[in-house]
Amino acid sequence: MSHNYLFDVTMSCSGCSGAIERVLTKNPNISEFNVSLEKQTVDVKTDDSYDNVYNVIAKTGKKINGGKVVN
Repeated sequence: MSHNYLFDVTMSCSGCSGAIERVLTKNPNISEFNVSLEKQTVDVKTDDSYDNVYNVIAKTGKKINGGKVVN
């Protein structure tokens, strides 16, 4: 079952957003994602659990200010 998660992540530059894009690209359970440096958000569509996606993003060292299940 596909889930959509939205995370509020502190990113100060394109290197920060690029790091998140790289780890999400490597995860085979993530079908789509959008990293917005301007909005400071990471929108993820996946079959994976919220906690697993949270941990993938957290591995980049970026501060996750919050997150929610969109559907």
